[in-house]
Amino acid sequence: MEPLRDADLASAFDHASRTYDVMTSASPGYGAHLRRSARRLGLPDGGAGLSLLDLGCGTGTSTAALLATAPLATVTGVDASAGMLARARRKSWPDRVRFVQAPVEHLGTIEADGPYDAVFAAYLLRNVADPDAVLRTVHRLLQPGGRVSIHEYTLSGRPENRLLWAAVMNGLVRPWARLNRDAALYRHLYRSVLDFDTADVFAARLRRAGFTRVRCLPQPGWQTGITHTFVAARP
Repeated sequence: MEPLRDADLASAFDHASRTYDVMTSASPGYGAHLRRSARRLGLPDGGAGLSLLDLGCGTGTSTAALLATAPLATVTGVDASAGMLARARRKSWPDRVRFVQAPVEHLGTIEADGPYDAVFAAYLLRNVADPDAVLRTVHRLLQPGGRVSIHEYTLSGRPENRLLWAAVMNGLVRPWARLNRDAALYRHLYRSVLDFDTADVFAARLRRAGFTRVRCLPQPGWQTGITHTFVAARP
């Protein structure tokens, strides 16, 4: 099966948006892992005076993670799915937070508001058709010295990590998705992890896009070797 892309993927997320927070909240450590990746940006002074970009913000869980570590920052959340953003906007946010619907491949209006002090992107890069182009865009959106934190499923390359991912998805997530008529989306998400970069390969992508001080940091618990935080800087 071909992966879902562009409008088809956004439409699938639109449909899944009604139950997406229920699904993710059932995943042990989901919110805590996002907050850990946001903290790894190392933003000073509670983010006072900083402008942050949350790419692929979905229903706003990653946005909340950013605010937990930088409560005084101005945050722009961007997502291609109208349904996911509708859920995000229903939540309570300070006035410094706004949400914009746009594919990450076409960020003209967001770019005009930059440059940004930091970019956060969670569970995004494996779902775009051209991750290298998106990384180049992120590099351009950052001011010199700006930081990026990418929170992503990137398997370590060890066979047991692939087996654990398959067991969790096929034993729990995909049956639940079929009951909620979201089978196509979660089939895509399952395959997207298996088919995407290993951690070392993704770190090399970041360097090719012009980032420096690239670090790959693990997540704890069952996602060790499955989910990583990649932190880097624009020179």
